[in-house]
Amino acid sequence: MRLTRPMLAPAALAAVLALTGCGADGDGADTVPATATGSLEHLAAEAECTPDMQTDADTIRQALCGKGAGKYVLATFSTDRGQREWINTAKDYGGYYLVGRKWVAVGHEDVVADLRGTLGGTLEQGVQHGGGGAGHPAGHGEHAGHSG
Repeated sequence: MRLTRPMLAPAALAAVLALTGCGADGDGADTVPATATGSLEHLAAEAECTPDMQTDADTIRQALCGKGAGKYVLATFSTDRGQREWINTAKDYGGYYLVGRKWVAVGHEDVVADLRGTLGGTLEQGVQHGGGGAGHPAGHGEHAGHSG
Protein backbone atom coordinates (compact mmCIF):
# COMPACT_ATOMS: atom_id res chain seq x y z
CA MET A 1 0.00 0.00 0.00
CA ARG A 2 1.34 3.40 -0.93
CA LEU A 3 0.35 6.33 1.28
CA THR A 4 -0.15 9.58 -0.57
CA ARG A 5 0.81 13.02 0.65
CA PRO A 6 -2.80 13.88 1.62
CA MET A 7 -2.90 10.73 3.76
CA LEU A 8 0.37 11.60 5.49
CA ALA A 9 -0.62 15.18 6.33
CA PRO A 10 -3.22 14.20 8.97
CA ALA A 11 -0.74 11.79 10.58
CA ALA A 12 1.89 14.53 10.66
CA LEU A 13 -0.61 17.02 12.08
CA ALA A 14 -1.71 14.61 14.80
CA ALA A 15 1.89 13.88 15.76
CA VAL A 16 2.84 17.55 15.87
CA LEU A 17 -0.23 18.67 17.79
CA ALA A 18 0.19 15.87 20.31
CA LEU A 19 3.83 16.60 20.97
CA THR A 20 4.65 20.26 20.40
CA GLY A 21 4.65 23.30 22.56
CA CYS A 22 7.17 25.74 23.87
CA GLY A 23 10.02 23.89 25.50
CA ALA A 24 12.47 25.08 28.10
CA ASP A 25 15.65 26.84 27.09
CA GLY A 26 17.23 23.49 26.36
CA ASP A 27 20.56 23.69 24.64
CA GLY A 28 21.45 20.38 23.04
CA ALA A 29 24.56 18.47 23.93
CA ASP A 30 27.82 20.31 23.31
CA THR A 31 29.13 17.47 21.19
CA VAL A 32 26.97 15.91 18.54
CA PRO A 33 27.77 12.36 17.44
CA ALA A 34 27.78 11.26 13.83
CA THR A 35 24.22 10.98 12.56
CA ALA A 36 22.78 7.53 13.20
CA THR A 37 21.40 5.43 10.36
CA GLY A 38 19.36 2.27 10.13
CA SER A 39 15.89 0.86 10.58
CA LEU A 40 13.31 2.32 12.92
CA GLU A 41 14.05 -0.49 15.37
CA HIS A 42 17.79 0.21 15.23
CA LEU A 43 17.33 3.95 15.79
CA ALA A 44 14.87 3.27 18.64
CA ALA A 45 17.38 0.93 20.28
CA GLU A 46 20.10 3.60 20.01
CA ALA A 47 17.71 6.03 21.72
CA GLU A 48 16.76 3.41 24.34
CA CYS A 49 13.15 3.45 23.20
CA THR A 50 10.68 0.60 22.87
CA PRO A 51 8.77 1.81 19.80
CA ASP A 52 4.96 1.79 19.83
CA MET A 53 4.30 1.35 16.08
CA GLN A 54 1.66 3.67 14.65
CA THR A 55 2.27 3.36 10.88
CA ASP A 56 4.00 0.50 9.08
CA ALA A 57 3.81 1.13 5.33
CA ASP A 58 6.16 0.76 2.39
CA THR A 59 7.04 4.47 2.32
CA ILE A 60 6.95 5.41 6.03
CA ARG A 61 7.23 3.66 9.37
CA GLN A 62 6.25 5.70 12.41
CA ALA A 63 6.29 4.94 16.15
CA LEU A 64 5.79 6.72 19.45
CA CYS A 65 8.71 6.70 21.86
CA GLY A 66 9.24 7.95 25.39
CA LYS A 67 6.79 8.73 28.15
CA GLY A 68 5.08 11.82 29.51
CA ALA A 69 6.79 15.07 28.61
CA GLY A 70 9.62 13.06 27.02
CA LYS A 71 7.34 11.57 24.35
CA TYR A 72 8.30 11.92 20.69
CA VAL A 73 7.51 10.47 17.27
CA LEU A 74 10.23 8.56 15.42
CA ALA A 75 9.68 8.00 11.70
CA THR A 76 11.73 6.38 8.96
CA PHE A 77 11.24 6.79 5.23
CA SER A 78 12.00 4.66 2.18
CA THR A 79 13.30 7.67 0.19
CA ASP A 80 15.00 10.99 0.89
CA ARG A 81 12.35 12.75 -1.20
CA GLY A 82 9.50 11.17 0.78
CA GLN A 83 11.17 12.27 4.00
CA ARG A 84 11.58 15.89 2.83
CA GLU A 85 7.98 16.07 1.60
CA TRP A 86 6.73 14.75 4.95
CA ILE A 87 8.88 17.23 6.92
CA ASN A 88 7.85 20.16 4.73
CA THR A 89 4.18 19.32 5.24
CA ALA A 90 4.55 18.69 8.98
CA LYS A 91 6.56 21.88 9.59
CA ASP A 92 3.54 23.93 8.53
CA TYR A 93 2.04 22.85 11.88
CA GLY A 94 5.02 23.99 13.96
CA GLY A 95 7.10 21.77 16.18
CA TYR A 96 10.71 20.69 16.52
CA TYR A 97 12.39 18.14 14.30
CA LEU A 98 15.59 16.16 14.59
CA VAL A 99 16.48 15.11 11.06
CA GLY A 100 18.82 12.36 9.91
CA ARG A 101 19.15 10.47 6.64
CA LYS A 102 15.73 8.93 5.97
CA TRP A 103 14.54 9.46 9.54
CA VAL A 104 13.06 12.19 11.73
CA ALA A 105 12.16 12.56 15.40
CA VAL A 106 9.43 15.06 16.34
CA GLY A 107 8.77 16.33 19.84
CA HIS A 108 9.26 19.15 22.31
CA GLU A 109 12.33 21.29 21.73
CA ASP A 110 14.20 19.99 24.78
CA VAL A 111 13.36 16.36 23.93
CA VAL A 112 14.73 16.50 20.39
CA ALA A 113 17.75 18.52 21.54
CA ASP A 114 18.57 15.80 24.10
CA LEU A 115 17.94 13.08 21.51
CA ARG A 116 20.44 14.79 19.22
CA GLY A 117 23.14 13.92 21.77
CA THR A 118 22.41 10.25 21.05
CA LEU A 119 21.37 10.11 17.39
CA GLY A 120 23.14 13.15 15.93
CA GLY A 121 21.25 14.85 13.14
CA THR A 122 20.14 18.39 12.38
CA LEU A 123 17.62 20.40 14.39
CA GLU A 124 14.84 22.11 12.44
CA GLN A 125 11.92 24.18 13.66
CA GLY A 126 8.46 24.37 12.13
CA VAL A 127 6.53 27.53 11.45
CA GLN A 128 5.30 29.24 14.62
CA HIS A 129 1.66 30.27 14.33
CA GLY A 130 -0.41 32.68 16.34
CA GLY A 131 0.65 35.80 18.00
CA GLY A 132 1.42 37.15 21.26
CA GLY A 133 2.73 34.95 23.84
CA ALA A 134 5.18 32.30 23.03
CA GLY A 135 8.12 34.59 22.38
CA HIS A 136 9.56 32.29 19.73
CA PRO A 137 10.54 33.73 16.36
CA ALA A 138 8.97 32.27 13.26
CA GLY A 139 11.32 29.46 12.35
CA HIS A 140 11.68 28.87 8.65
CA GLY A 141 14.39 26.26 8.58
CA GLU A 142 16.37 27.43 11.59
CA HIS A 143 19.11 24.84 11.76
CA ALA A 144 22.03 23.94 13.87
CA GLY A 145 24.08 23.53 10.70
CA HIS A 146 24.02 21.24 7.71
CA SER A 147 26.10 18.18 7.26
CA GLY A 148 26.72 16.50 3.94
